[in-house]
Amino acid sequence: MVGAGVLGLPYAMAELGWGPGVAILVLSWVITLYTLWQMVEMHEMVPGKRFDRYHELGQYAFGEKLGLYIVVPQQLIVEVGVNIVYMVTGGKSLQKFHDTVCSNCKDIKTTYFIMIFASAHFVLSHLPNFNAISGVSLAAAVMSLSYSTIAWGASVHKGVQPDVQYGYKSKTTAGNVFNFFSALGDVAFAYAGHNVVLEIQATIPSTPEKPSKGPMWRGVVVAYIIVALCYFPVALIGYWMFGNAVQDNILLSLEKPAWLIAMANMFVVVHVIGSYQIYAMPVFDMLETLLVKKLHFKPTWMLRFITRNIYVAFTMFVAITFPFFGGLLSFFGGFAFAPTTYFLPCIMWLAIYKPRKFSLSWWTNWICIVAGIFLMVLSPIGGLRQIIIQAKDYEFYS
Repeated sequence: MVGAGVLGLPYAMAELGWGPGVAILVLSWVITLYTLWQMVEMHEMVPGKRFDRYHELGQYAFGEKLGLYIVVPQQLIVEVGVNIVYMVTGGKSLQKFHDTVCSNCKDIKTTYFIMIFASAHFVLSHLPNFNAISGVSLAAAVMSLSYSTIAWGASVHKGVQPDVQYGYKSKTTAGNVFNFFSALGDVAFAYAGHNVVLEIQATIPSTPEKPSKGPMWRGVVVAYIIVALCYFPVALIGYWMFGNAVQDNILLSLEKPAWLIAMANMFVVVHVIGSYQIYAMPVFDMLETLLVKKLHFKPTWMLRFITRNIYVAFTMFVAITFPFFGGLLSFFGGFAFAPTTYFLPCIMWLAIYKPRKFSLSWWTNWICIVAGIFLMVLSPIGGLRQIIIQAKDYEFYS
């Protein structure tokens, strides 16, 4: 659950301000926990049948054809979007590591660091499957906890900056409104574990007396407490110490103690390498199934080798073209994560359980749906504007 999105939270706070910022963080935590509970409940609502994939649930709720058309494109956007953002994150963290460890070395461009980071994936993508996924997950969990803790710990150590300001950055009202929108996307990106929740639950054994939703829900609650312990300190302390001068990735704002910041950036790189593969796996799966089933290619190692390399190269190319962590976060956060995380589970719940009109369940779901749709429409606008503004002064491939 805890992704690299947490590093963008102080920046989102700076664009939202204290009041709205805290409110939106808490609200998102509550809404996503609620939709997660819905997913866990719906996993086995048909006796004797389990929905192991998001799109199987979609097909049950909306019908065979429509379910696929609604869910699969969104999942693809989410997975490809995360991979692009993680390419940028990996490259930037490598660069920060290099600059921190050896401050008087020759400067190397971000482009090259993204290429170095991608080179790992050209190798890793060809691993047959993720049998060691529990090992990877454990490493990723430890890493994300560590760098979240370092992020707020080092901020406390640095103390409140002398010239700190908590007002909005932009001089114009329009600027502030757009920044507000893009910050919503940053927050949405941070709460994005719903795409894989059914696949995770599918691995838990289940009997009619002891359904899988019991242990799964306990796991979710523990995960969400840890999420709160990671997200809230980073967002609040990071903003409190740096004010609106904080960078879109909090680890880039911190300089000292050098060894600690270098270590945190290395943790991010390791975590992001693992996460990239986890999100890329379903994409490879879809691509190869499509090529073999629909276009009748022979399922050889050659096919796998070529498709996977092309995919990694594609994400690398996009990341090099737009290496804007903050803008990409809010764009994909709103565009792809808002639907799958905030309102698709609610729509499915309404379609399947059909609660009474104006009952508590009905109201709750509709409020989530409206909030989620607002998020989906508004935050990509803010994110795109941010990318455009940053791209204006940025020399492409320089």
